Amino acid sequence: MASFVSRFLKSLTGQSGGEEKRPAGSDEALTYKELVIRPAPEREGQQWRIAGTIIQQREDGDWERTFTRADTFSTHEDAVTNSVRKGKQIIDERGSRLFDDGKATGRA
Repeated sequence: MASFVSRFLKSLTGQSGGEEKRPAGSDEALTYKELVIRPAPEREGQQWRIAGTIIQQREDGDWERTFTRADTFSTHEDAVTNSVRKGKQIIDERGSRLFDDGKATGRA
C-alpha cells in the first residue's frame, strides 16, 4: 500500500530537485530533493514525538526509511512541522546514502 501511496503522491507533485511542493489534498506529505517526507508524529501521553518516513521512489518499488527523535511538542501541528524539518535535515545530511545498505526498509 505504501508504494501505491508514494506513486500517487509523486504523480501529484511532479517535482524534483530541492523544491518543496505539497500534494493536493495533503497537509503533511511533501517532496523534497526527489524524496517524499511523510511526517507521522507519535502520541506520547499529552505530547507528540517527532517521527516520519522518508521515501525514495524507485522502478523496483518504493524504499523507505523511518525516523523517530526524542523531541516532543504539545500540539500535533507543531510535531508535524518539526517532523518535516527533521526529515529535510536528514536528507540534507545523508541524501541518497540513506539507501546505500541495499534494503527496501530501515531506519534513518
